Amino acid sequence: MNSLKIKIKKLRSQAILPRYMSRHAAGMDVFACPEEVIVVKPGCRAVIPTGIALAIPVGFEAQVRPRSGLALHCGVTLVNAPGTIDADYRGELGIILINHGTEEFVVSDGDRIAQLVIAPVQMATLEQVDELDETDRNDGGFGHTGF
Repeated sequence: MNSLKIKIKKLRSQAILPRYMSRHAAGMDVFACPEEVIVVKPGCRAVIPTGIALAIPVGFEAQVRPRSGLALHCGVTLVNAPGTIDADYRGELGIILINHGTEEFVVSDGDRIAQLVIAPVQMATLEQVDELDETDRNDGGFGHTGF
């Protein structure tokens, strides 16, 4: 399997670099690197610093996704899932967590808070037209095939 090289910079010495937690994992676990403990109250959201910055190659994006264990056991997920890190962004990776649970969620340095999936990006050229081709579905929207 080919491996894509991505440059990563630690912005704080204690930052933990993302890593795959199993041999065939699609996503790398991302670790929190706050300067102090962050408490996310039920129904609230917070940006969690990671202490890292990435240089994603042109033609790729990094998708930030929730960790299923946090969602199941704590009700914690991402506000914008998946979040996108574009190839031209060089700032600190911040993870926007939301607490849908009933208890406060405490984030400490080194906690696993998200997953990072590297994916190819296909740029598109939009062509304005007066009509679109018809399909069986056409403009059938939300729930048009039933529940």
